[in-house]
Amino acid sequence: MAKHLDYLRESASQTAGPYVHIGLAPGAAGFDIYRRELGWDIAGPNAKGERIRVEGLVIDGMGAPIKDVMLEIWQANAEGHYAHPEGGGPVEEGFRGWGRVITDFATGEWGFDTVKPGKTRGRNIGTQAPHLNLWIVARGINIGLNTRMYFADEVEANAKDPVLNLIEWENRRATLIAQRIERDGLPVYRFEIRLQGEAETVFFDL
Repeated sequence: MAKHLDYLRESASQTAGPYVHIGLAPGAAGFDIYRRELGWDIAGPNAKGERIRVEGLVIDGMGAPIKDVMLEIWQANAEGHYAHPEGGGPVEEGFRGWGRVITDFATGEWGFDTVKPGKTRGRNIGTQAPHLNLWIVARGINIGLNTRMYFADEVEANAKDPVLNLIEWENRRATLIAQRIERDGLPVYRFEIRLQGEAETVFFDL
């Protein structure tokens, strides 16, 4: 058997392809399959804490927005608990802590509504600042990219965050910080994800 394995070659790699939206977010691709699209409601109506909106772009190495991206989001609730048996504590009824969004096919803009997460306890690394975990896939990306989004108004917590402090250079840490604005009385956090270039977003090898 070992002798035959010597002749096996690596299979060709493949990106997410043009059909990722049909399979994972059919409503965005124009297919009315589900009564309720999976992954659009992250926090649910009963979640406590500050209601926020998160918006942004995914930008390629030439500075242009990518218009066929899918992002998945994982987050804790306002008390820092994940919707998981080992998530640190109870969550509100209907709180999923997970969502899936698609960029606008014309502009590349993406966005979602949720609640601002609280500080969380990391495994063997202490308390982490409020953050969102993001996974990005699109055509041209062979392996999904993992990153985080932190909040600019959590200065003290960010300064102590064990993951941010693994990043040596301050300008690199800044690529994970979303800026806050107010729109019609609602806090909006703007987060641009740059895949390449001088201001490339920090990605994590998970």
